[in-house]
Amino acid sequence: MSSDSTPRVLSIQSHVVHGYVGNKSAVFPLQVLGFEVDSINTVQFSTHTAYKHIKGNILKNEEMDDLIEGLELNDVDYYTHFLTGYSRSPDSLKKIAELLKKLRQKNPQLTYVCDPVMGDNGKMYVPEEILPVFRDVLVPLADVVTPNQFEAELMTGLKVHNLDDALKVIQALHDKGIKTVVLSSTDLGDDDHMIGIASTAGACYQITIPKVDCTFTGTGDLFAALFLAWWHKTNNNLKLTLENTISTLQNIVQDTYQKARVVQPSGKIPPKLRELRLIQNKTLIENPKITIAALEVVKKI
Repeated sequence: MSSDSTPRVLSIQSHVVHGYVGNKSAVFPLQVLGFEVDSINTVQFSTHTAYKHIKGNILKNEEMDDLIEGLELNDVDYYTHFLTGYSRSPDSLKKIAELLKKLRQKNPQLTYVCDPVMGDNGKMYVPEEILPVFRDVLVPLADVVTPNQFEAELMTGLKVHNLDDALKVIQALHDKGIKTVVLSSTDLGDDDHMIGIASTAGACYQITIPKVDCTFTGTGDLFAALFLAWWHKTNNNLKLTLENTISTLQNIVQDTYQKARVVQPSGKIPPKLRELRLIQNKTLIENPKITIAALEVVKKI
């Protein structure tokens, strides 16, 4: 066991040389918020996949085994938190499930935050055979799960048309044994807003998320990392965690968008101008200005 009280995260996600998705989107904010972070990169690409040319490689399962074995042999595999995101293969997800069981033997109190990255806006961008492994193997092991609406629908087989539907989807995920369920974004808002919803024992909150006329890659990865951090730092205060997470995310997105529009006043903003401005917003990550309040949702019994 670690004698240091600093929280320690193992993060298994994608990595890009340039830009901010996966571990590049998660590690810096976690470090700024006081976490030690060890990271394993499931892929190493030159850039994220919104760019025209993608070069790089995918971590093989035996390579992941080697990295984990090295941590075990050197007795540096004690973690308070485990965070997982984008993965390309069902086998790698099964490896992650095995690893989680080992990590929990070392620390039974470990908190596992699972971001089941599969797709968005009705479209999967991972192989379809990943879905049953997330749904039946990995997600039921999580303490916190942070899907978007589409991913939550995939995992439950239920559709979300209104708030009651969303609460049914959330309950279906709770029924899998997950204590805290967060729909990081849903289409339940209006033309100008999305809605995020978070639920844990005895508490459920929704929060409005302003839209911008542009899509950003890496926001889901940043959301999961910020939620993990604030869930720990607020001692599991759901309202405050949701407010800190969304306010930080929105301020970064708005800043990135406004700076991009200075360079590209009209038309579609190219990917390189849409990279999240994490470094420039370090102070904001450390001390979020809560700009959006979370409202309690009364669940119907």
